[in-house]
Amino acid sequence: MTGYEDLGFSKVDVDREARTGYPEVVFGLGKTAEQAEAIFSRLAERHGRVLVTRANPDMAERIVGKWPEARYDDTSRLIRYGQCPPLPGTVAVLTGGTADIPVAEEAAGTAEWMGCAVDRIYDVGVAGIDRLLAHRDRIREASVVIAVAGMEGALASVAGGLVRRPVVAVPTSVGYGANLHGVTTMLAMLTSCAAGVAVVNIDNGFGAAYHAAMILGVAQEAHAK
Repeated sequence: MTGYEDLGFSKVDVDREARTGYPEVVFGLGKTAEQAEAIFSRLAERHGRVLVTRANPDMAERIVGKWPEARYDDTSRLIRYGQCPPLPGTVAVLTGGTADIPVAEEAAGTAEWMGCAVDRIYDVGVAGIDRLLAHRDRIREASVVIAVAGMEGALASVAGGLVRRPVVAVPTSVGYGANLHGVTTMLAMLTSCAAGVAVVNIDNGFGAAYHAAMILGVAQEAHAK
């Protein structure tokens, strides 16, 4: 057994769920609609649930045409089909501003597909700190916090100073010139003085949600023992 199925243009990792707990997720960017649909169909037949990230409308039209229960969201650019078993706890997804919502929705939608309950708390950047502090109780009730921000990325540090939970920081490419398309934000988050903050790549809402779901999955396993 190879653990994958060769479609010619793609080797679909059909055994990934057995190894990692979740099926392979399809990265839509760079694929044709036909390629994405073929991979999607094989995963749907094998697992009964599929997630496509960075999808486009043409891709969504072709996939939903064959799989009517699939859902496309043009803000997050996710195509979701089915859902993983529920996990305990809640993931709070924060954004610094409205411009960060597309990345935050990628995180929120991915987390929901992976079985997490999600609490969206948007536009609570530190430039208006009262907006964030007004929601401190909701943030503290979450099991994991995902902080999505551009500019100087201070939201992650402030969130890390408010909670006794893991904080996953997502730098976005939102900002003026010296933001360097998110590089400045990423470096600021990496050098945060708040303990317990982990940082994913620029605009990687998917990676943040996956990390959060794995934390909740480990907690579930520990509780079951």
